[in-house]
Order: sequence, then C-alpha cells, then structure tokens
Amino acid sequence: MSDRDAAFAAYFAARSDAMRGTAYLLCGDWHRAEDLVQSTFTKLYMAWNRTSRHEVLDAYVRQILLRTFLDERRRGWWRQERVTSEAVEQAVTADSPEERLVLLRALAGVPPRQRAVLVLRYWEDLSVEETASLLGCSPGTVKSQAARGLETLRRVLAPTLATNREGINE
Repeated sequence: MSDRDAAFAAYFAARSDAMRGTAYLLCGDWHRAEDLVQSTFTKLYMAWNRTSRHEVLDAYVRQILLRTFLDERRRGWWRQERVTSEAVEQAVTADSPEERLVLLRALAGVPPRQRAVLVLRYWEDLSVEETASLLGCSPGTVKSQAARGLETLRRVLAPTLATNREGINE
C-alpha cells in the first residue's frame, strides 16, 4: 500500500462514522447515508493528491457530502419516502429514544437546503460563516434558511407537542 493510500485509509477510518451520522441527519435513512458517505469518500480519494491542507480536511469532506446530498436531490433519480402525519401515541419525555425518533422524522420533512443548514448549525455546531462557506451562500441566507427550517420543524412537531401537553394536563 502506498503512503497516499495509507493516509487516505487512516483518514477514512477516523472520520467515516462521523460523516455517516451527518449524512443520516441529512437524508434520514441509514442505507442512503452509507451511499452518500461512500460517494463522498470516493470523490475525496479522487482528489486526495490535490488536498494539501489536511488540517481543514473535515470541512472539505463535509462540503463534498453536502453537495453530493443536494445534487442527488436535484436529480430526483431516487424515490423519497413520504412522511405521514400520524401522531405519536405516547407522551415524549426529554432525551428519550422516542423523542429522538420524532425529531428525526420531523427533520425529514424539512426541505433539503434548510435541513442542511439545520444539521450544520445545530448538529455540527458550525458558525453561520462556516455554514455559509460550506453551502456557498451568504451568512444572511444561512440565517433565513435556519429560521425557515426551525419554523418548519415547529409546524411539523406541533401535533406531537399538543398531544404531549394534553397527556401532561390529564
């Protein structure tokens, strides 16, 4: 194995799980997330000789992942599952697995660009400027997309929150 391949394999081993988690948050499906990560790292490998600044590699890989996700959505060559409006049957408690599932379902109902902003800002904990740089847009666009994405999440979660409030009041 060449030094180039060894360096790439080491980076892949260290960062693929984190990128898989980000990909899952973007697409909401573990199998698609795996495909996105595979495509992302394939693209990275093709450019590996040209990547000289390995200290900023995570940001570069995250950008490849986002572009791969958004490009896939634009092409429309896959079918997306439709989110249903079924209410959660039991009250959701803080930090419960059920709460996480409800949130992930709600996130799947957010448009891709807004979802990308929400994942980068609130899951990856990137600044507005870092998010804007990765998405190739202005900081103002990131702020407006984040606000719209949060509003969409609130709207999607409203029936669940109302159900939970009723369960608490009984």
